[in-house]
Order: sequence, then C-alpha cells, then structure tokens
Amino acid sequence: MDGGAFGAGKAGGAFDPHAFIRQPYTLLRLLSWVFSIVVFGSIVNEGYVNRPDETQEHCIFNRNRNACNYGITVGVLTFLSCLLYLALDAYFPQISSVKDRKKAVLSDIGVSAFLAFLWFVGFCFLTNQWQASKEEDNPMNEGGDAARAAITFSFFSIFTWDYMDPSQDSGMPYAPYTNEEDATDAVGTYQQPPPADAFDTETQGYQTQNY
Repeated sequence: MDGGAFGAGKAGGAFDPHAFIRQPYTLLRLLSWVFSIVVFGSIVNEGYVNRPDETQEHCIFNRNRNACNYGITVGVLTFLSCLLYLALDAYFPQISSVKDRKKAVLSDIGVSAFLAFLWFVGFCFLTNQWQASKEEDNPMNEGGDAARAAITFSFFSIFTWDYMDPSQDSGMPYAPYTNEEDATDAVGTYQQPPPADAFDTETQGYQTQNY
C-alpha cells in the first residue's frame, strides 16, 4: 500500500530529525511543552503562601486550593500529552495502515481541542481567583510574579493547542485523506480520444457496410 495517505509520505521512510524539528507543528508542541512547565512549575514552587501569624500555607489564588490544583493538573496533563504526540509525530511516517493514521489524526484533533478548552477555563479561573485575592492574605506579596506567570502562560497555551485544519497548514505532520480507490477509479475510467485519422473523412471517406 502506498504510504501517502494523511500526508506522511511512503511508510518506512527514514526519519529526518532536522526536518522534523523545523516543522511548524513540532515547534508548537515544544512551545506547549515549555508553557506547561512554566504554569505548573510556578504554582508548585511559589503558588502557596501564608500569613505571618500562621504556619499553614494556602493557594495564592484567593486561598482556593482548587485553583492551584487545576493549574497543576492541566499543566502536568499537557506536559505528558506533548511528549506523547511528539513521539507519535516522529513515528507517524512508519505507520503503513491508513486506518491507524486516521485514528492518530482524529486523536490529535480531539486532544488539541480538549486541551485548548482546559487552558481557556484555567485562564479564566486563575484570573478570577487572582483578582479576588485579598491583600491581607499575602501582605508580603510573595509569589506574585509566579501567579501572573501561570495566568499569562495559561493564556498563551490556548493558542498553541488551538487546532488548525491540516489542509490549511502544509507544515503539519498530517495532510487530508484521499480515497485511493476513488483516485484509481478516476484514472481507470479515463479513455484516450480516438486517433485523429478516425475522423479524417477526406482521406478515408464514408464506408458503408454491405449486408
């Protein structure tokens, strides 16, 4: 079977790491990976503070631990998803089954849309809780930069996971599917025109059939 379905070239082709890294879609995955590290890393390291008169630390986002837990969870989930789909992108040219390639493309679409939605919710949630935070809960203003970084990179992550139609981006690892049977039928039913001398009435004349 020709491996050209879904834009991966023929199956079994050699992996070119330089071409792979230069693909726009690979760069987007790497950006998403870095952004996820910034978000959950900022919250884990500086996202919990306490008042001077207490020992227990609370989430910097309005003392709402659900906000911190949400940011960490989505960040880690995105981190793992980036690694998984980077590996899938690298392995994709080796997949010879059209069905398997279709499953890979559809899963990429679904995961991209799902993560973009999660980051949109996270951006709104963290922004709302940061605005609702009370100054007396953090009089030293500790972790402010980390909180703003988590919010900012949550916003950026929405766009890195905002899925684009592969047919509109030649740099993506997948391209639209073409039914090979339809293409074969289209070629097979094409008939060449009859030779020009078949209609040369001046040289051959009209021949009648004797019965």
